[in-house]
Amino acid sequence: MTKPIPEGCEGLIPHLKCEDCAAAIEFYKKAFDAVELSRMPAADGKRIMHAALNLGGQNLFLADEFPEYCGGKTSNPKALGGTPIVLHRYVEDCDAAMAQAEQAGAKVDMPAMDMFWGDRYGVVTDPFGFSWSLATHQRDLTPAEMAEGFQQMLQQAPQPPA
Repeated sequence: MTKPIPEGCEGLIPHLKCEDCAAAIEFYKKAFDAVELSRMPAADGKRIMHAALNLGGQNLFLADEFPEYCGGKTSNPKALGGTPIVLHRYVEDCDAAMAQAEQAGAKVDMPAMDMFWGDRYGVVTDPFGFSWSLATHQRDLTPAEMAEGFQQMLQQAPQPPA
């Protein structure tokens, strides 16, 4: 019997539209140790209709853009000037993961630092315009401890101009 949800595809799967899907696949392999599961080339032989990667046990789908199937619209982050979406990954060593991503070509937007909620946390943007937050959980905190840490962070944060 065919399963309505394929094995390994449970839960939410990000599906990224890329400016250059083949290059994105190679970047994610190098930057995040992704494993390529499948790749379906388009009829034009240049673009990729669909690709599946596995990152740390979770699936990530990718495709080149096909504006001809989307009313002529473009939707990759580089063409749009960015995206409000951040892909988040917990990793064993945040600093090492940040360094690996940077060496592969990612831009560090926020260096890794210890955060008030108990994680070591940093943010990079990949060469395709997608933002990735990387974190290693370091301490379990109560809600009261997090609230106190948040207040301390607010007191130290730069104030916006009046």
